[in-house]
Amino acid sequence: MNLSNLRPAKGSRKDDKRVGRGPGSGRQKTSGRGHKGQLAGAGFARKRGYEGGQMPLHRRLPKRGFTNIFRKVWAEVNLDRLEKIKKNEVNLKDMVEAGLINKESEQVKILGRGTMASPKTIYAHKFSQSAKAKIEEAGGKALIVGS
Repeated sequence: MNLSNLRPAKGSRKDDKRVGRGPGSGRQKTSGRGHKGQLAGAGFARKRGYEGGQMPLHRRLPKRGFTNIFRKVWAEVNLDRLEKIKKNEVNLKDMVEAGLINKESEQVKILGRGTMASPKTIYAHKFSQSAKAKIEEAGGKALIVGS
């Protein structure tokens, strides 16, 4: 095998439809578009979801649910992940650097999975009851930011 005899897989490529090339081609005159009508004109582009005037599917289906625009999203961080930060004081900047949260501007809630081996002062917007208990049990502090 070499470059001169490489071929595409059988059936993977096919020739374009050549329309309007005389009676012998089988696609002369109307070029496969039929006679007159909306589809026959040049430059016709059907809108997405258009069903020939029938009520489109996306309008026939019932609308459900509700989007609360005032919803608060919390970045959740567990104690076992916080334990990997080797500092006595852990703030939002440290969490971003450790890859626990994406941005400092995120609202952070500390959850109680895992244990605290060393006493740490942790700054976050919210703490679960179990997380707060474990932090204080280890001799650390759970301090709320921005209140």
